[in-house]
Amino acid sequence: MDTNKISVYCMPGLAASSLIFERIALPESVFEVHLLDWELPIGNEPLMDYAKRMSEKVTAPNPVLIGVSFGGILVQEMAAFLNPLKVIIISSVKSNAEFPRRMKIAKTTKAYKLIPTSIFANIEKLSTFSFGKSITQRLKLYERYLSVREVHYLDWAIENVILWEPKQLNQNVIHIHGDADEVFPIENIKKCIVVKGGTHVMILSKYKWLNENLPLLIQGN
Repeated sequence: MDTNKISVYCMPGLAASSLIFERIALPESVFEVHLLDWELPIGNEPLMDYAKRMSEKVTAPNPVLIGVSFGGILVQEMAAFLNPLKVIIISSVKSNAEFPRRMKIAKTTKAYKLIPTSIFANIEKLSTFSFGKSITQRLKLYERYLSVREVHYLDWAIENVILWEPKQLNQNVIHIHGDADEVFPIENIKKCIVVKGGTHVMILSKYKWLNENLPLLIQGN
């Protein structure tokens, strides 16, 4: 670890590998980027316990934490065990108040327990069906980037997203959000930096904007 550089730790979204950051390129003269990957949860491990365990992988004293989607939720929880210089979330939420209505209903009805997460283990097989060009392209993205398909992890992750209630809001979180996000619609999001045309996977599609602006956001006051 180069103590003269700013250490940046990147956490991918639900089920995704750190490959989703492959298009993110911060100036190497200033930043030292560390890519984190999901660990399998231990039993029904509480999210806070999981966050503490993941925070042990962060060795820099004043890191920058960047999280995408569920990874954004996780880095906010990890911040309680670290002394981060900045916490940046992308395509994520700052509290359950920013959840869309369907997620709030899923929490009340426990409908999330009915999601057949086992299908993700064989997602390559889905691409053999003719679902149309756009869906086929999306499945190819899933094949490349969604590598964490263990059923216990998926069940745990979905439940912890739906049930997430932060104990304390971090007012200093920098929130970057696309105005075309289909998972967390922009109308539910408060106090964020809006990226025009950004979808839930804008870590891939809007990488040029992120590469240009992340250094400014990290180094700004």
